[in-house]
Amino acid sequence: MFRPIEVYIGLRYVRAKRRNHFISFISMTSMIGIALGIWALITVLSVMNGFEQELRTRILGMASHATIEGLFEPLDNWKEVARVARQQSEVIGVAPYVEGQGMVSLRQFSQGVVVRGILPAEEPEVSIVSEKLKSGKLTDLKPGKFNVIIGVELARSLFGTDDIEQFKSRKQRAITLIIPEATVTPAGMLPRFKRFTVVGVFEMGMHEYDSALMLIHAEDAARLYRIKGSVTGVRLKLENMYEAPRVARELVNKLDGNYRVRDWSQKHVNLFAAINMEKRVMFIILFLIVAVAAFNIVSTLVMVVTDKEADIAILRTLGASPGSIMWIFIVQGAVIGLIGTLLGLATGIPTALNVNEIISTIEGWLDIRFLSPDVYYITDLTSDMQWSDVFVVTGFSLLISLLATIYPAWRASRTQPAEALRYE
Repeated sequence: MFRPIEVYIGLRYVRAKRRNHFISFISMTSMIGIALGIWALITVLSVMNGFEQELRTRILGMASHATIEGLFEPLDNWKEVARVARQQSEVIGVAPYVEGQGMVSLRQFSQGVVVRGILPAEEPEVSIVSEKLKSGKLTDLKPGKFNVIIGVELARSLFGTDDIEQFKSRKQRAITLIIPEATVTPAGMLPRFKRFTVVGVFEMGMHEYDSALMLIHAEDAARLYRIKGSVTGVRLKLENMYEAPRVARELVNKLDGNYRVRDWSQKHVNLFAAINMEKRVMFIILFLIVAVAAFNIVSTLVMVVTDKEADIAILRTLGASPGSIMWIFIVQGAVIGLIGTLLGLATGIPTALNVNEIISTIEGWLDIRFLSPDVYYITDLTSDMQWSDVFVVTGFSLLISLLATIYPAWRASRTQPAEALRYE
């Protein structure tokens, strides 16, 4: 039966005597290894959680939680579709949109873009673009004026700056949008193009949008793509984005006609599945650090058992049972694992909570940018530490540390007093 004497002796063995400094050194390296593994696990998992959350927020901030589109043609009755969608309790915002492809051109520069026609009064219901404007406002998009709001990266490519206010003449902010639809004329097939005036710049912090998205008025877009009076579809914002699949299924049953209802999990399923897979793989890889450090406990305890054979024999002759001997070494190994885990938590949690400030400081010291906007979706490193991850990491660390003590402790309990004391 487990008694305090086992705890006392086990704690005494953790502190090696003068002639056992090598064993003490191995114990210390085991603690440090476990601490490093816990620190790395908590930090990396928190950063990946933050990356996923930030990516989801930015994607859905400009996209939508769900969309309703015509199956084979644009939506003519989008107002009726919007009315049906608003009847869903989870739906808190509805806005129509027109979307198409194009190529923007200015002087020698040309680039493919996504053109999205919006209604300025209704767009804030489904997106956060109005909160991300560096200059201008959505109400500057007026029907028939052919004004446009572009991303900050696209503005820099076109004008060399994202501060369009420095251009005093509207002609200096005029760009040409070429539509991939030809017009038949007596001279042959000619591409369709239209001049637009840049009246605003937004910055989402996501390169995909900042470099290739143009916002114009929905009526201008409908005229441009020859679907006047219609829209491409209706975008929905939900109170809880995770309810999007259920709401999409319910809308399919309610809408009478040929409609395609898609939620964000269908549109971006491969991206978020890849992120989750990467998170699981990183957990396994980094947990191997903890496993290696924990199995160092086996080496430590095996050497301690060999060194303490005489002590074990004396304890056995004094009446200690094999179970008591096992508990002594289980306590010793468990203490090493516990101290290493606590050290890892003490360093990992503060790092996870302040990773953005830490990275910013390192970038300032080294004068480099870890997340280049040309390469990564997200340009700022964020962290979202979830206590569930901390508990899982802590539990696995303590469990594997405890398992590492079983064999050495069992071997110690099998020590025969007569054999151990033969040459003493």
